[in-house]
Amino acid sequence: MATNPSVKRWQDQLILLLGLWFFITPWVFGYPIPSTQAWTAFISGAVMAILAAFDLYKTYFWAVVLNLLVGIWVAVSPWVLRIADNRELMWNSVVVGIAVVVLALWEMRTDPELVKHWPGAGHAT
Repeated sequence: MATNPSVKRWQDQLILLLGLWFFITPWVFGYPIPSTQAWTAFISGAVMAILAAFDLYKTYFWAVVLNLLVGIWVAVSPWVLRIADNRELMWNSVVVGIAVVVLALWEMRTDPELVKHWPGAGHAT
């Protein structure tokens, strides 16, 4: 099956950009470094970007699922880390996290290589 990877994996390209953005936000928003929120941005942003870059090469279900989980973590981290009172940090985390979750789910539901991993998929005769 020949498909254009740049068209097929546009979600990964956006997740890569979101991961890079999240990685640099400690400098953009002036997070105290070192701090829990800075380390969360560094680690989560790097993981998202690396997995998305890796996924651009070849799609692996586990990589998309891991990015989905990191996106969920990023979205809820302001409350877990008790920084939700800082509106800039909270909204940045929520928007980036939800965007990554939506893009990962979208990819999982539309990419033929990933659809077969959904329960009940590919079992019809």
